Amino acid sequence: MADNQKQENQEKQFQKKVDQATPKPPIVKNILWAFVVGGLICTLGQFIMNYFIELGLAKKDAAGATGAVLIFLSAFFTGLGIYDELGKRAGAGSIVPITGFANSIVAPAMEFKREGFVFGIGAKMFVIAGPVLVYGMLTAFIIGLLHWLLH
Repeated sequence: MADNQKQENQEKQFQKKVDQATPKPPIVKNILWAFVVGGLICTLGQFIMNYFIELGLAKKDAAGATGAVLIFLSAFFTGLGIYDELGKRAGAGSIVPITGFANSIVAPAMEFKREGFVFGIGAKMFVIAGPVLVYGMLTAFIIGLLHWLLH
């Protein structure tokens, strides 16, 4: 019994030392970085969309084209290693849905590119995004089925 108490006391002291030695994250700085970078990505998307509208595309078509451009840019900058560096600094701000999703598909593929096109890039491309796609499609199917049954 005394040994258990002694061990618990040592564990508490050790945890206290770990807590003291662990650097505290700069929360306000991280929030500001995420807000600014996410806002800049969204602003870039708005500029791209406005450009497509100026070219004569309908708003719906311009939105699709804007998404395609943002996906391409995100994948391209991930391939160059720039988007990952941005993610280290901006955190959640770089995970604006469409660009973050494109990054989550390309990043694992780039990590395993030396394994070849089939066993490297092809096999690892959907490591992170695969479950999101599967559960997203499953959810969409269930909701569609429920809508069909109820109407």
